[in-house]
Amino acid sequence: MQGIIFIGIQGSGKSTFYKENFFNTHVRISMDLLRTRNKEEQLLDKCLELQQRVVIDNTNPTRKERQLYIEKFRQRKYEVIGYYFCSNVQDALKRNELRKGKERITEVGILSTAKKMELPASEEGFSKLYYVEIVDNHFVVKDWNDEI
Repeated sequence: MQGIIFIGIQGSGKSTFYKENFFNTHVRISMDLLRTRNKEEQLLDKCLELQQRVVIDNTNPTRKERQLYIEKFRQRKYEVIGYYFCSNVQDALKRNELRKGKERITEVGILSTAKKMELPASEEGFSKLYYVEIVDNHFVVKDWNDEI
């Protein structure tokens, strides 16, 4: 089984990447949808119990935030895969402007997440790590290099 953790500021393309790559194969767990940590935990626990493939589609900017998911995945013998979405703040703000209604994030929210962002590392417990960037409106996925 796979437990995938997305890492990136708001507007970096995480949810779109999910739709393009994992919609038909993995359950999406997102605070944007569930709104409370309690609901998120319940859904994650049920998915793990049922051995569902899962994508955690949140910003997950700090090691501490990612560790909760990594530990749960490891306890259930999941392969833990991380995708770091590289995006500069200005590009994320531009993409955010295209969002409508509640999908739009405040500028302060994006800046705050960017300030907290800690690059992921294999020693956190990831089986694999990937680097994702948007080039000419297409996702480019590269193997992780700890020197990025």
